[in-house]
Amino acid sequence: MPGQTFTRISRHCDFRIAGALLGAFALAVLTIPARGQEVKVIVSSKGGDRLTPKTSLHFEARPGNKQSAFRIDDGKTYQKIDGFGASFLEAGLVCLNSLDPSEQEAVLRALFDPESGAGFSAMKTTIAATDFMSAGPFYTYADTPGDFEMKLFSIQRDLGPIGSITFIKRARKYGSFILQAPMDYPPDWMLFDVAKKQDVDPKYFDALARYYLRYVQEYEKNGVLIDYISLFNEPGVYTKIPYTKIGHLLKDHVGPLFQKENVKTKFQLSEAPDRDDAWKNYPVVLDDPEARKFVASLPYHGYDFKSFDKIADLHRRYPDLPLWMTEICYAYEAGTPPSMPLPRYDFVDGDFWGNQIVSDLEAGASAWTYWNMILDQTGGPWLISKIHENPPDNIQHPVVIIDRDKKQVTYTGLYYYLAHFSRYVRPGSVRVDVAGPGNPVRSIAFRRPDGTLVAEVLNSRHSGGEVELDWRGRALTLRLPALSITTCLWNPQEAANAGGGVSAK
Repeated sequence: MPGQTFTRISRHCDFRIAGALLGAFALAVLTIPARGQEVKVIVSSKGGDRLTPKTSLHFEARPGNKQSAFRIDDGKTYQKIDGFGASFLEAGLVCLNSLDPSEQEAVLRALFDPESGAGFSAMKTTIAATDFMSAGPFYTYADTPGDFEMKLFSIQRDLGPIGSITFIKRARKYGSFILQAPMDYPPDWMLFDVAKKQDVDPKYFDALARYYLRYVQEYEKNGVLIDYISLFNEPGVYTKIPYTKIGHLLKDHVGPLFQKENVKTKFQLSEAPDRDDAWKNYPVVLDDPEARKFVASLPYHGYDFKSFDKIADLHRRYPDLPLWMTEICYAYEAGTPPSMPLPRYDFVDGDFWGNQIVSDLEAGASAWTYWNMILDQTGGPWLISKIHENPPDNIQHPVVIIDRDKKQVTYTGLYYYLAHFSRYVRPGSVRVDVAGPGNPVRSIAFRRPDGTLVAEVLNSRHSGGEVELDWRGRALTLRLPALSITTCLWNPQEAANAGGGVSAK
């Protein structure tokens, strides 16, 4: 025992020698490394965990030696993260309003509160009607033919009890988020032929530029800043406008008008229906320097559920332009097999979405936004307007299911997997390098603005197992439940301050 050793020394040695030995012993105690870096662990799993905090683990000062190890190098960084979320649509507020007031607020808190909920931070709204703006008929903000100056422009529907602005403001009581907005169709009178859904007549380009301008101005007057507008949603599927004309509209009409009016809202190129389409068509606009100077980021949709290599290639070609995955869902109209019942209530479905998120982020995406945030037990309600590609029986899957008959709320597996990212990987985080095994266990890691490191680990196996996280010469053994997502958080600066011998980079 240390006390016994000192007693023998004090009896048989000179006090000066004893003092020197005691000082040396004290120095040795102070230089013993503190217990390894503490790691907070949060789990959602098939076994019943739902964003459940677990007993903290510790990185230990030992080299990693397992083949299943993920090696995290926070000195090597990639893209900045802008956020995660879903979409504000009338259908969602119709469903939400079917609940008692206190339960409505509980759902909003679960979606937007960054401490107790998912903390959604990148959200989508739409410029007028789309298939789930379902509180009434198809509409635009300027339905009167020939209103070139937008004198009859009106966002009145969006200000109603189930309108987009109402929805956005209710959500902002619980958290902050950036907003982007695409447009399916301009007013019908600007199109060559509505019945054939042909593209915009160039003689209306100035009027359409004013339409976009009035939209962002009227929203801002009513307390909602639109951070980005995306000129067209899925061009070629909805408005049949080629990318050459989108470039012309942007560089010669919309861009200069916004510049002249000192508008804060930035431009996104448009929203390709899938990754391959973005890869093929975005260069048509981006390789024109006069059009590219107005483009702030590149949104795309994920309805191919693959082709992540095409997004990675776009990121290599245009590294200064953030890529956003801004729409994806299960929908029979989008090719989901009819044998799959929608909406889905099973937790294990979240694993599919977790892998989609990781694949997009590994390809270079800075934001990931699902389509319908809230729908009912039928996968609706939806708007029907066949001429505008809004079909009947448009059953889809949301993040949250509200049974309007039973007044029951279901947070889907998708909700929990998405929440692991949106709550813990906050805007301004950067992705850091992770090397190691791939499927059926995957890991991806980030450094948050405060220096905290976040590792997300997906176990797609139907059985549990162990993996190792290796970081700065230290190792941590992590036990993974079957079909689960595990979040690990630790702060290197805390270790340095505690004398643990780990310096912050």
